[in-house]
Amino acid sequence: MTLLDATQGAINEGLLGKPPSDERGTSLWRGAFRRLRRNPSAIIGAAIVAMLVLIAVFAPLLAPYEPATSEWIDQVTPSSVPGPSPEHPLGLDSFGSDMLTQLIYGARQTLVIGIVSTMIGVIGGAALGVLAGGLGGWWDTGVMRFVDILLSIPSLLLAVSIAAVLGRTPWAIMIAIGIAQVPIFARLLRGSMMGQRGQDYVLAASSLGLRQRRIVMSHVLPNSVGPLIVQATLVLATATIEVAALSYLGLGQPDPAVAEWGRMLVKAQDRLQSDPRLAIMPGICMAVTALGFTLFGEALREALDPKSRR
Repeated sequence: MTLLDATQGAINEGLLGKPPSDERGTSLWRGAFRRLRRNPSAIIGAAIVAMLVLIAVFAPLLAPYEPATSEWIDQVTPSSVPGPSPEHPLGLDSFGSDMLTQLIYGARQTLVIGIVSTMIGVIGGAALGVLAGGLGGWWDTGVMRFVDILLSIPSLLLAVSIAAVLGRTPWAIMIAIGIAQVPIFARLLRGSMMGQRGQDYVLAASSLGLRQRRIVMSHVLPNSVGPLIVQATLVLATATIEVAALSYLGLGQPDPAVAEWGRMLVKAQDRLQSDPRLAIMPGICMAVTALGFTLFGEALREALDPKSRR
């Protein structure tokens, strides 16, 4: 009996062990989904994110009143704001609007800002990452030196500078937050693509005569976007915090008629002594939203990481 026959017999008899049942014949994303279903943190994070999306989509049906109305401004005094009542379960805000309505519509505004700013960061970072990690050479050197310059500037300072130049508009906030995240996505995709370029399938494709552009776009890039997706979910968690920071510095949404959690939190600082709930409630909403995206993002990272598979 040859060594090959003995090894094959041991495999058939199970002496060398069998691959886990959930990994055998399973693609990367299907296996990650199965692990996510068994992860309590992923379930909690997904539930929070799903609840936020439902609230944002069905805000007109869930809100008891129209947003940003000053119908009850006569009940607001310089020293106090009416608290919870049967007509207003969470009370009023300092502008005489229903607090529950403002929080519900604020979820829509927060979700839009988070998604759009993250898309800007992902698209810009992916473009730079493909140039650096896919083409290499002087493209890699030039792009990464530009990314290093952006990374040398603190993200909040970079966002403040961009928002100050573009003006106090919602699009300015989204662009500022998105551009501040571009270098992170660029370095992440570049590193992932550099690791994929050394794999055997890239060598096989090159030996078959495929052009480098086709290898990069059809093979290397699709296998490198996993870390980018994970980072995008984590950036969504920080977007709400950065919006509040820009609002605190006077670069956020200037229109009081727009319900936005960061603006509500900033406007409530004048009444922290008399009515702390005006700051506590939007702060809780922001914290829960960030927690949901963070839990789901970390669980997704563990599910896609081969070293952490169980």
